[in-house]
Amino acid sequence: MNHVYEKLVIRQMTESDTVPFDLLTLADPNLELVKSYLKRGDAYLARMEEETVGVYVLIDTRPDTMELVNIAVDEKLHGMGIGKKLVLHAIETAKSAGVKTLEVGTGNSSPSQLGRYQKCGFRLTGIDKNFVLRHYDEEIYENGIPCVDMVRLGIDF
Repeated sequence: MNHVYEKLVIRQMTESDTVPFDLLTLADPNLELVKSYLKRGDAYLARMEEETVGVYVLIDTRPDTMELVNIAVDEKLHGMGIGKKLVLHAIETAKSAGVKTLEVGTGNSSPSQLGRYQKCGFRLTGIDKNFVLRHYDEEIYENGIPCVDMVRLGIDF
């Protein structure tokens, strides 16, 4: 796994970068929502050599608060720790920006993501009931579980 980290570079996306919509829509299949928060936030790319293999987006939501609204890793690289590295980078980026809280939400049907966020220091803060039903036209299933609610987590600095 160390050889992956040696080649991995995480940096803020610039105007000259191609937006990795293929990755962003892995984490959020609503392309219009993705485009909306890209306009309001900052995207960070995880790159290995010339290839974008991961991405996350941070937006300012309230005073002293940011939200990690999208985090995705190329499916062929799942299980290599890149997602955790992106979450930890997002935490450090938010701390450096001087915010007091970083929030994140994930589907109720995503136990691995819930575990990852908690291992990185996030705590459960609430449930946005029927969030998925309100914002997505198509039904979403993960792990054989219907995704209907957004589970909210936060970390305070």
